[in-house]
Order: sequence, then C-alpha cells, then structure tokens
Amino acid sequence: MRDVEPNADGVRSYECLQCGTITTAEGNPGKCPACGGEIRNRRMPIE
Repeated sequence: MRDVEPNADGVRSYECLQCGTITTAEGNPGKCPACGGEIRNRRMPIE
C-alpha cells in the first residue's frame, strides 16, 4: 500500500468495492459517492 500516507492526521482513503472510486474522508462515508456501493478503508487488507 505504497499510495497511502501513513500519517494522514485522521483523513483516510476509502475505496469502492464496485466501481473502484477512491474517496478521502475523516470518517467512514458509508456508501460510495459515485455509485452507492460498499466501500472499504484502504488500510485494511482484503482477505
């Protein structure tokens, strides 16, 4: 995960599992702003 800043002061990157849109926010936005799909915190590995 080289494209994620390790010291982002509360701002985190979230990625949509359906369309791949990347969003930055201080808290979990809940749904993708582009398609309404599920999102994940990019710092959490996908198993």
